[in-house]
Amino acid sequence: MKEVEGKVRRTRNLKRLTAVGIVFVILIWGSSFLISSIDHFLTTLETKSYHDIHFHVQEFESESNEAIFATPSNKPTEFGDKIPLNKKIFDEHVLTAKQHQIQWIRAPSSIYDDRGTYVIKNEKKDDDFEVVIKSVADEEYNQVLIEKSRFKYKDADYKIEDFIASPDLQKVILKTNVTSQWRHSSVGLYWVLEVATQQVEPVFNEKISTVSWSPDSLKVAFIYNNNIYLHDVSSNEALQVTKDGSVEIFNGKPDWVYEEEVFGTDLVLWWSPTGDKFAFLKSNNSEVPEFVIPFYAQNNFEDYPEIVKIKYPKAGYPNPIVDIWTYDLNESKARKHDLKSKNIELSERLITEVVWVGDEVLVKTSNRASDLLEVYLVGEESRLVRSHTAEKSWFEITSHTVFVPKNEAAGRQKDGYIDTIVDNGFNHLAYFSPPDASEYELLTKGNWEVVGGVGAFDHNTNAIYFTSTLKSSIERHVHSVNLLDRSDGGFPYIRDITAKEGYYSSSFSSGARFLFLSVLGPDVPKQQINDLRLEKKVKIIEDNSELIEKLRKYVVPEVRYSTVELKDEAEEPFLANAVEILPLNFDKKKKYPVLFQIYGGPGSQTVDKRWSISFNSLVAAELDAIVVTVDGRGTGYNNLNHKLGANFKFIVRDQLGKYEPRDLISAANMWAKKSYVDRERIAIWGWSYGGFLTLKTLETDEKNPVFNYGVAIAPVTKWKLYDSIYTERYLRTPQDNPSGYEIGSIHNATNFKHVKKFFIGHGSGDDNVHVQHSLQLLDEFNLAEVENFEFMIFPDSNHGMTYHNGQKVVYDRILDFFKRAFNYELD
Repeated sequence: MKEVEGKVRRTRNLKRLTAVGIVFVILIWGSSFLISSIDHFLTTLETKSYHDIHFHVQEFESESNEAIFATPSNKPTEFGDKIPLNKKIFDEHVLTAKQHQIQWIRAPSSIYDDRGTYVIKNEKKDDDFEVVIKSVADEEYNQVLIEKSRFKYKDADYKIEDFIASPDLQKVILKTNVTSQWRHSSVGLYWVLEVATQQVEPVFNEKISTVSWSPDSLKVAFIYNNNIYLHDVSSNEALQVTKDGSVEIFNGKPDWVYEEEVFGTDLVLWWSPTGDKFAFLKSNNSEVPEFVIPFYAQNNFEDYPEIVKIKYPKAGYPNPIVDIWTYDLNESKARKHDLKSKNIELSERLITEVVWVGDEVLVKTSNRASDLLEVYLVGEESRLVRSHTAEKSWFEITSHTVFVPKNEAAGRQKDGYIDTIVDNGFNHLAYFSPPDASEYELLTKGNWEVVGGVGAFDHNTNAIYFTSTLKSSIERHVHSVNLLDRSDGGFPYIRDITAKEGYYSSSFSSGARFLFLSVLGPDVPKQQINDLRLEKKVKIIEDNSELIEKLRKYVVPEVRYSTVELKDEAEEPFLANAVEILPLNFDKKKKYPVLFQIYGGPGSQTVDKRWSISFNSLVAAELDAIVVTVDGRGTGYNNLNHKLGANFKFIVRDQLGKYEPRDLISAANMWAKKSYVDRERIAIWGWSYGGFLTLKTLETDEKNPVFNYGVAIAPVTKWKLYDSIYTERYLRTPQDNPSGYEIGSIHNATNFKHVKKFFIGHGSGDDNVHVQHSLQLLDEFNLAEVENFEFMIFPDSNHGMTYHNGQKVVYDRILDFFKRAFNYELD
């Protein structure tokens, strides 16, 4: 710090001497010229940034082998015939990889006779497309499902925005005129397309929330005004199943908090395998407080805001009361099932997973603190079959339980299911048989994680497919084990499906014979279909050859992965994953600004080997800066520390915001000591939890601060203002853990006075992290006379800033802020 301060003083002295010298020359030329020119000259000189002057001073310093600063004036501009990544290229998505989605057809017969039938959309010119059915087993099979992206009905034109093929492939549900609601929900017009004739008929005459095919393709369940209806495809008639739906009662559709934090979908209705019944969730929000969001820039609401009310339970406030129901189509009868628990009060209970296991329904519940898990089987009666407790940790919400039916020919003597359980703090697979068993057979074990539960189960071969961090914590690989194998020390032998370094994503056909494999990195993504029984690639879906060829013409930043050794409060070392994105033509002899980009939420991961030309890439290229991400304590999937083990993640239990900033400050100080880093230009930014962590780090970093600038977008500032299910999973309730909420709040406004400059942006229509978070913090800044920040409201934008060009503008503002910061314009 002293050396830098000395340079600053020398520079200021030189600036004064330079000014005096030039003025002296002007005096010699004549006072008339001086009078006309001196005013303009001094104004120009005083407004020149320290950065501009400093560049000239370096002519002296370079002789003594001191590194010159990386600035726009010495930023590389010569790349031969290649084009450097720039904002125009980024904004126009020139270097974006193509990725496709396929819909495997899950007809009941395909479990044992898997033809690999799938539906895929083929793009055409002029925003048109067709949807076709293909079969992996029969390369010649190619049936057109949807001919065009538009259709007419009663002289009106409709554009198809989504589609769902029926299991028998004779019909397709089309979705048009979509209006988004929350993150996963929307309303729209739904239609049934007869494939053979390409004729359409409406499912309902009004906009509805969501739809679901029955397994036999004869019925469509849909939600209208929070009630469940059944549409009979043959008669084109609808039967109303529930009648109590309202703004407070939800049937088959999750309320806001269950959509956002539990199920991640807009449908909580589950068909039985035979299609004669379905289970559904009923939510009673009558005791949940309302949150009001004004919308200021909506059509038809120019003079007065549109007011939207959400039933939003904040930490410590009443949750929705949820129950599991079933409906029998043969009896036309709905039934409520009581889940009687001695440990969890009805008003405190969360329902976190529902899945059919034969003729019964398996239901998982937890308490508000997510440290007590109970599993029920629901049939003629409801019974508790097992319970688990978490010590100084929490249970993650999982929804990947797979039913394994009895098959004596395949060696399975009883029904059962495969579930994700916690073993020594890590998620692993376990087999429960029969379904009411409380004991289990562990199928995987170790200081690594199964990610996403069971990918698929092959009913013929007993193969279980899954994705894990076994090979590397920042990679994802696909493996298999055999349900009946115990050859590896009492555990199944783990077979690798993917071997080469990479980040793989998988989707399996209904019978688990075929694998749709997406190789997402570290190289340019590609997608293919593999035959798992023949152990070979059978079809390339996307190789991104055009992008690979295009990249030969461009210069993009280099990405470097590493592990860094940080120290805990007792000075004990531990390892964390890190990644650097380097400037174009990186030169170790220069000194670069560093931007830490963070998220850091509990169990999350930002450092991984997925390929992309991201906003971080643009920052590195445009600002000639290094972008660093470090996944410190509290984040997930770290298996580098045998002593810490799963406590690397769970250490933040009851105390969010305590350890994460310490790790970031420690990592930033590590980078500050590197020869190619300019310590005076180290910044940090994040969105959502990353916004919270940015502010918490700036607040914590008060003694010998290493971070000089920061950007927080849509930040949580007080956990008591955030939703109950997410917050209480990590902090319990404010009533049970007041000190944890105090630690986790941005509570010391005066600590921000040491920051050179920071920026906060928030959408006024954010239904997730309400703008209330930022506004309450701004009020505290006013009281503490903190004025060294910029703030921008994005009218009516949600958590993703997607309204009226908000997302483009927010990234423009972030880029501009750091450009000014790294050019010393904010000092």
